[in-house]
Amino acid sequence: MAPEGDRLRTGVKGIDELIEGGVPEGFLVAVTGEPGCGKTVFSIHFINQGILDGDKCIYITTEESRESIMKQASQFGMNFERAVNEGRLIIVDALMGREDQWSLKSLDMEALVEKIIEAKKELGYGRARVAIDSLSAFWLDRPAMARRYSYYLKKVLSKWNFTILAVSQYAITTAESFGWGIEHIADGIIRFRRILRGGELRRFVIIEKMRQTNHSRYLHEIDIKPGVGLVVLGRVERRVEDYKLPPDVTRRILESRRKTGEIL
Repeated sequence: MAPEGDRLRTGVKGIDELIEGGVPEGFLVAVTGEPGCGKTVFSIHFINQGILDGDKCIYITTEESRESIMKQASQFGMNFERAVNEGRLIIVDALMGREDQWSLKSLDMEALVEKIIEAKKELGYGRARVAIDSLSAFWLDRPAMARRYSYYLKKVLSKWNFTILAVSQYAITTAESFGWGIEHIADGIIRFRRILRGGELRRFVIIEKMRQTNHSRYLHEIDIKPGVGLVVLGRVERRVEDYKLPPDVTRRILESRRKTGEIL
């Protein structure tokens, strides 16, 4: 059964503890970070926990195929294929351009929202959660529309009892702001980071925002373990300059935000 207190568990115990037990129901949470830092694995956990809690679950994949997402889930002991066959999960494939019911032929925001609502009707009445991995794919060719598209998504789906996990990508090497607009309207922001230290890839997470929640303000190190998935290793004592964006990257991001605001 779902937890009390109108919070949705993420499926990652350590992260749930950082946000007082889970994501408040009905929230839109932005999950941000550069590629390879754990956003997709976190999204898989979130949906798997929804399946266990009896929620109506929808996973939108724009950068991998439906089969790839199911295979990743199976590597962590999560049976998405069975959940799909039992009508507890719908995976919408927005990458492969197939002709089946649960595919999107184009990255169109209105088509996405309509498909999510169609999936909710198919799954039936009840509390619902959706993970969109990634939402920034829908405005790659028009980043100035990010905030408007995000607002539209939130406004429409809020009427359907959805809690939304929306992945937003950015590339630290190019400072392309592929989705900063969603952070302006998100109820929560969970930011993932990765660094190379001593030749070793290390991953981190910090809760930058979670309304209605006395959330942790500290950086935590995470890892992705075979057969388990995402785990929180613990709080790290680290200077801000050890994990913040380089100054030139920050400058270009702020300039991009300014231009986006002028266009809107």
